[in-house]
Amino acid sequence: MSLFDEVYEKWLAKQITEETNPRRKERLRKGLTYGTIAYLREIWFPAVGNLDYLYAEYEIRDWGNGYRYLDLAYMPNGARGCVEIQDYRTHARDIESGRFKDLCMKQALLGLDDWLILPVAYLSIREDPGVCKQLTLAFVGKFLSMETPPELNWAEAETIRFARRTVLPFTPRELSAHLRLTERQTRHILHRLTEKKRLVVANGKTRYRTYKLPDPPR
Repeated sequence: MSLFDEVYEKWLAKQITEETNPRRKERLRKGLTYGTIAYLREIWFPAVGNLDYLYAEYEIRDWGNGYRYLDLAYMPNGARGCVEIQDYRTHARDIESGRFKDLCMKQALLGLDDWLILPVAYLSIREDPGVCKQLTLAFVGKFLSMETPPELNWAEAETIRFARRTVLPFTPRELSAHLRLTERQTRHILHRLTEKKRLVVANGKTRYRTYKLPDPPR
């Protein structure tokens, strides 16, 4: 049994044991979808290293006094994050009109209720795992101040945190505004972090470079 399988089985069993809501307990007992398990196995666990603060088949109420279920709710310290896996569908036109309408309504309700939503297509898990891991780390970074290597000074550590929360490659100017340092100081920080292999150059020539975290291992 792999490390993921061990962690996953304990995580799911704990949720089933502790759940008092019969509707959610029954959904958990039936097991998660293939796409959700693939996302946890291939993307979340390798990128984050644990399944902490994740709740599968999380129940919420909708405006019609009915119930909806989130594939994965991410709720550190009471925060509201939601990961939705779109199984086996490549495009909205392949979804029945009623199902597509319901998906749009669900995302609208979540957004208006202050949930941060990360939709993930099943095909992206298989074909773009590196991008999915970067998006997942950025998603987690919205809620947690993740640990940084102890050998980094405050500016370097905050730069790494900034990079984790930023989905797209960032410029020295954007980092300068965040750190409230001059661009010259910021470029020195970026140079040191690239030498330490904590960041990589995404594109551009010396003066107009953008930076990002190294791609997670496949």
